[in-house]
Amino acid sequence: MLVLVSASAAASPAAAEAAPSPVPVPQVDGPVPGAPPGDPESGDLENTYPYFASTENLDAYGYVEEEFFVSGTAGVYEDGETVSEHPYTTRIVVRRPERERRSNGTALMEWQNVSAGHDLDALWAPSAGHIMRSGYTWVGVSAQDVGVSHLKEWSPTRYGGLDVTDGGAVDDDRLSYDVFSQAAQAVRTGEAGVTGGVGVDTVLAIGASQSAGRMTAYYDRVLPHIEPVFDGYGFMVGTAPQGDRPEPVFQVNSETDAAWNPAPHEDSDTFRLWEVAGAAHSGWAGREARAEVEERDLGGQADVDCTEPPFSRVPLEHALNASYDHLDAWARSGTPPPTAPRLTRTDRGRLARGDDGLALGGVRLSQIAAPTALNTGINTPAGGTETDGFCVLFGTHVPYSEDELAELYPTRGSYIRSVVETDDGNVRDGYITRRDAAANRHDALWSGIGG
Repeated sequence: MLVLVSASAAASPAAAEAAPSPVPVPQVDGPVPGAPPGDPESGDLENTYPYFASTENLDAYGYVEEEFFVSGTAGVYEDGETVSEHPYTTRIVVRRPERERRSNGTALMEWQNVSAGHDLDALWAPSAGHIMRSGYTWVGVSAQDVGVSHLKEWSPTRYGGLDVTDGGAVDDDRLSYDVFSQAAQAVRTGEAGVTGGVGVDTVLAIGASQSAGRMTAYYDRVLPHIEPVFDGYGFMVGTAPQGDRPEPVFQVNSETDAAWNPAPHEDSDTFRLWEVAGAAHSGWAGREARAEVEERDLGGQADVDCTEPPFSRVPLEHALNASYDHLDAWARSGTPPPTAPRLTRTDRGRLARGDDGLALGGVRLSQIAAPTALNTGINTPAGGTETDGFCVLFGTHVPYSEDELAELYPTRGSYIRSVVETDDGNVRDGYITRRDAAANRHDALWSGIGG
């Protein structure tokens, strides 16, 4: 969920005139030994393993996963100035090509989301295949105390030495901004072999939901006072700054997030916003992608009781995949991404819907343009479980009846043609990749829908 960040870090005009401070390279230790299967409670470090270690078949893509401990001194910002400095130690997880020739030279630095009370690589999970096929180096940064504290409880042997509060002296994650910057500096410089000798010449900051909120504060209140270490920024399913710095800003929001934002920013030379109709803040793809790792590390996925059937099946990750590639090109060559129509809003700022209940406007993936279910970004808690509050993030998925499908698609070919035509248009417009369009076509061919 989104969080508000204290305004104590707001920049003053006097501070803004000061020369930007260089970002130091932190100390990096690792790779830390241990890989699943193992025992997080073991007293032997090598018998433990990284929390949320990927369950993807990394070998099939020529990828490796390594964990490092990162230590340094982070500042507390007030009125744009560093008022105190504090030691910290945290972890980063690196998933990268094993060989240089597989790398595209770009690192996606994800600010780990902690809304669920623990580190969650929200953007890796549904997009892992695209990230690895494209040759990105993905780096997850544990920047916040909620995540670090959970790590220490989960495996005291492995993570007992981590601390991003200076022993409790610093609250509100005020060290998180420098932690994030310094982790990026370690990746950019290849400190202590953190990228395994795979060259990285472009570093993009990405964050979802609460992490996007933290990155918004970082962009607006911290970046004016430090030398930039990121070449571009991806703010996903959350808030975003207007984008008034030289580095490009790309925001991709689901229908859920658009409903909370009646007056989104206008596009500019350094800012793009896509709003994806029917997609949820936290939809089906992410839940499915994390099922195996959550079973292993958390004992399973939490049950939810929502008013409507939860988890929109509109694949927001298809738009996210395209956005990473556009942001990379934008940062490297200055080539701006395509603009996209916004979701349609009423005079009161509410999302407009057609007679079928589907949102109007926005980026319209084939799951919306050729629907087989009512997918929306809206839901509410029914009140049956402790985790029902998250229902507002999950959207809805109500499959159409056989009669409804038969009326919409009188022949099998009519459904497949509708999917293919929509996806071909979205590929041309730059909203999805060819690989994702091919996956949609495959699903349509084998769906049995039509006739």
